[in-house]
Amino acid sequence: MIVHRVLTPPEGYHLAGSVGMLAMGRHDPCARFAGGTFWYSSRTPDGPGSLSLHRDGVSLVATGHGPGADWLLDRAPAIAGLDDDLTGFAQLAAAHPVVAELARVHRGVRLPTTGRLFPRLLRAILEQKVTGKEAYRGYAAIVRHFGEPAPGPVERLFLPPAAEAIAAAPYWVFHPFGVEQRRADTLRRAAVEAAWLERCASSAEATKRMTAIVGIGPWTAAEVVRTVFGDPDAVSVGDYHIPNTVAWALAGEARANDARMLDLLAPFMGHRGRVCVLLESAGIAAPRFGPRMPIRSFARF
Repeated sequence: MIVHRVLTPPEGYHLAGSVGMLAMGRHDPCARFAGGTFWYSSRTPDGPGSLSLHRDGVSLVATGHGPGADWLLDRAPAIAGLDDDLTGFAQLAAAHPVVAELARVHRGVRLPTTGRLFPRLLRAILEQKVTGKEAYRGYAAIVRHFGEPAPGPVERLFLPPAAEAIAAAPYWVFHPFGVEQRRADTLRRAAVEAAWLERCASSAEATKRMTAIVGIGPWTAAEVVRTVFGDPDAVSVGDYHIPNTVAWALAGEARANDARMLDLLAPFMGHRGRVCVLLESAGIAAPRFGPRMPIRSFARF
């Protein structure tokens, strides 16, 4: 099945800046740009599907493939970030000149809402306490091992792994992918609860249920709900870099802890996560001191 839908994005809408949040780098096997078109795969309640989004003048054309095409097209505006509610943000942003400028320059960056929790949770668990390269390697390997080709014409676009397959796999299956037992066990526990998690109706409910699972804390939950529910207030407490970025951008301080970050973000309550997204979109980062975190491999341990 192939179906189309034409959407009208707001003035200044930035496709890559918005849907790029759904991909783990340029080569994400489940979501990426190919020839100027963004492709996103999903296991929907109606079956596997893929959604493509590309600009056509002022319009945004959405195309669905596979049994899940209609489900994805119904949610295409939300997935593209067009349902993101910016009400009141401009007034809050005016509280700080840096945030006000970011809100103006990057007004086209909108938060997507996918409505599918487990695929994003899988990725967030693999991102825990490791470098970005380590996380991507493990994520891509797991997707290719457990996944299957997504509907549509794009080569090497895979469906996210089915939660049932992850839950049934012993921990050692993940070892050759560079995933140690701690994260593998967390992933398997989350997979067992996936159906329960997918029924969450709000960001708050999902956060409560996710953090009840051993190995999932506020950082992981915030990373998930920001794009699954489009939560503009989700702050990734416990991140290695974000407190420093916020402190540097808003107070000129090169280093900060979570408490200081939350204090600086307090004037933007309701949109604190959005401020962090805009800082990242602008490429703002605190100065680095000392060596980078080494890249490790657990595959040969």
